[in-house]
Amino acid sequence: MTALLEVEGLVRHFATPGGLFARGRPVRAVEDVSFSVAPGEVLGLVGESGSGKSTIGNLVLRLDEPTAGTIRFDGQDITRASERGLQKFRRRVQPIFQDPFGSLDPRMTVEQIIAEPLVVHGLARGRAARRARVAELMETVGLNAGQLTRYPHQFSGGQRQRIGIARALAMSPDMIVADEAVSALDVSIQAQIVNLLRDLQRRLGLAMIFIAHDLAVVEYVSDRVAVLYLGRVMEVAPARQIVRTPKHPYTQALLSAVLEPDPERKRVREVLQGELPSPIDPPSGCVFRTRCRYAISECATAVPAFRTMGEGHVSACIRAAEL
Repeated sequence: MTALLEVEGLVRHFATPGGLFARGRPVRAVEDVSFSVAPGEVLGLVGESGSGKSTIGNLVLRLDEPTAGTIRFDGQDITRASERGLQKFRRRVQPIFQDPFGSLDPRMTVEQIIAEPLVVHGLARGRAARRARVAELMETVGLNAGQLTRYPHQFSGGQRQRIGIARALAMSPDMIVADEAVSALDVSIQAQIVNLLRDLQRRLGLAMIFIAHDLAVVEYVSDRVAVLYLGRVMEVAPARQIVRTPKHPYTQALLSAVLEPDPERKRVREVLQGELPSPIDPPSGCVFRTRCRYAISECATAVPAFRTMGEGHVSACIRAAEL
């Protein structure tokens, strides 16, 4: 199947002020990341804080400029798109942000918030048409259409995230980028929003990049999962496969922290040793080697190439076959 989104060799470095330790060296937030997303597919991006996953989301949304690399959407290179080209692109790709309160203008009613993309892009012209579309979207995400005149502070956190989802769906996009869309919510509400996203994605045939730090949640939502560490991809595999047969030590460490509901399948908790290295001065070779129990001297000499471990399953570990 032809990819809807293709990311090749994506790099994002942030400049730092000169100092005793940094000496003006860049923060290497994203380093040579490549992946694709097919129409209707959900790709999960998972990793610790500082892994680069949110930066990748912002780059894909073109909320940030890449230092190098190419992003193609439906065959078009959006890294070099004109303003008009970007406007067309943003009608087809919409974000859902982490903070459901911070992403909503407190001075606007729910009707105004959800209708804003329609107004900006000149769709659903006329007050009656816009109100009908907004009411439809409210019901789609499980909210009462009679609440259109309320303001964000009059809703709970979970309801505010539903409003954000409704706004993202207003343009009938082809792809959603959900960046930590449930991490700011209570656990009980998280499950409701995750199930809503999963249902909407399947019902509407949406492609999605689902960004989170919880591998269990990512596995539940996604078709495929890419595991990130210090700005690099460590492993990519079908969601079920990456949970059952992980082939990178970092993925194994993330999985060991996931609660296992089946008492017969106990996992040994693996605590990563050492501190997360600085993205200003990442380790040579494999960036994970300083915390890896399988590391050998060869891991320091070159960035490991991806090794194929099965259909659609690759691992950036020279000892992947032993795991």
